[in-house]
Order: sequence, then C-alpha cells, then structure tokens
Amino acid sequence: MDALAQYRRQREGVDEAQVFLELAEEGDAEALGELRGTVEQVEAELAALELKQLLGGEHDAGNAIVEIHPGAGGLEAQDWAEMLLRMYLRWCERRGYRTELLEHQPGEGAGLKSATFTVEGPYAYGYLKAEAGVHRLVRISPFDANARRQTSFASVLVLPDIEDEIQIDIRDEDLRVDTYRSSGAGGQHVNKTDSAVRLTHLPTGIVVACQNERSQHKNKSMAMKILKARLYELERQRQDEKMAELTKGKKEIGFGHQIRSYVLHPTEVGNADAVLDGEIDVFIDAYLRSQMGAEKGAAAPAAS
Repeated sequence: MDALAQYRRQREGVDEAQVFLELAEEGDAEALGELRGTVEQVEAELAALELKQLLGGEHDAGNAIVEIHPGAGGLEAQDWAEMLLRMYLRWCERRGYRTELLEHQPGEGAGLKSATFTVEGPYAYGYLKAEAGVHRLVRISPFDANARRQTSFASVLVLPDIEDEIQIDIRDEDLRVDTYRSSGAGGQHVNKTDSAVRLTHLPTGIVVACQNERSQHKNKSMAMKILKARLYELERQRQDEKMAELTKGKKEIGFGHQIRSYVLHPTEVGNADAVLDGEIDVFIDAYLRSQMGAEKGAAAPAAS
C-alpha cells in the first residue's frame, strides 16, 4: 500500500469515527462501541504509518546483515550471544522476514563465539539498525554451582546489504583467504571438506567468515559480500562526524557502553522472557522516534 492510499484509508477512518460520534451523542449505544473500535484502529494504523515515515535513511528500505559477538567472560558471554541470536531470529520470524545463517562458530562448552546472518524483507535494515551496539545481561548463572549473579555482554553489528548498490574495490594483495572445515551442522559433505572461508582485510584488520554453503566458491562469494558491507560502513563512519560520535562508545563490549540491559534477576517489572522471545518492537520504535527527535533538535534554531 503506497503513501497516498494509506492517507486515504486514514481519512476514511476519521470520517467514520465522526459519524459514529454524532450517532453516539444522539444516544445510539451501539454507535459508541463502533466509535471505540474505529478510533483504536485508526490510532494503530497511524502509529504504524508514522513509524514507517521514520525509516527514510539511504538504506533503510533494504536488507540487513547482522553479526553477534560475545564479550569477555567465557561461557556466560557465549551463552548470552546465542540467546541474542535466537531473539533476533524469532523477531524476524514474527515479521515474516527471511533469514539465512551464514556463519556460526560454537563456543567452547556452550553458546557461540560468533554468528552472522542475513535478513531479507521490507525495511529490515531500517528496523534492525536500532539494535546495533552492546547488550548487557544480568542473571543467576546457570553455569555457577553457587548460583551467583553474573553480568554478561555481547555486541551486535548491523550492516546494510548494499552489494548491488555500490562498488567497493578490494585489492588481492590486501586480502588473506583461509579455508577450514565447518564446525557446525550442515551434513557430511560440509564437515569433511574445507568449504568454510575466512577473509581478512589486511589494511583494516576486518575479518569475516562464511560456512553455510557446501561450495567453497559460494562461501567466498558471500564472505566478500559481507566484507564489502563492512568496508562501506567503515568509510561512511569516517566521512560522517556525527555518526562517528554516536558509535564511538560502542567499540568496547563492557560496562558503560551497553545500549540495553536485560535483567533476569532480581526480578523487575516487565516481561524479559517475551523480549528474549523476539518481542523487541517497542525498543525499535523508541529508538527511531528518539533519532527523529534528535534530528529535529539539531535543526531547531537556538532560543534568544
């Protein structure tokens, strides 16, 4: 549905509400119920339309590439990183987005060392960019026999899938290519051949990997796609001073740098289980609206 059609639908809803209001004022009890239902529907559609208008960034309408890395802390952090992976996959499933797990390095004993997946669907990047940063978990450790409270960190990197939109030239001498056997599930062929590919961009130190395909060629092609997105993002940050200030504090995966804290113990008001099951739209909505508020504040003239 395009913007004009959405506006017309909203206009019709307001007109219907006006009619029901007039009938309710004349004493029609059924009209009062219809009025409430119509107003609720109009408000919900208006909120969705307003949120969509916030997604006006250069790559917001496109697909996304998401990377998850645990912070220091061994099993605790690795387990937390895997919980975040499940949370995002569940969120994507709820929205009808298509995901593909490109790389998954299991942790030693539990969780994961790193994971990369793509998300395909309308405005995937526009929504998921709100999740970029460090995420903090506080809980009673399931790995501690003394049931002590632990704090864990994991970082989430969100990149736009822009391979078809821009040209990034990578010199062969700047690239190191390593092949290895896939350590995850994928069938006998994947586990018995060196089909997984790891690329290291020597000038920047950026490392990406892909292991989901049985073909080494396909894995290398996908890894190059991710590397180009990483290089594009790096250059964009260098050129955009404002973005550099916003992301500077997200480099360290530790205290003081998190964008969100998930407290499972002691119990607080809220439904953390639902959030970890993918219900994160309220946070994404808040982030997008805060960004709009920041832009308006920056554009507003100073008071005299």
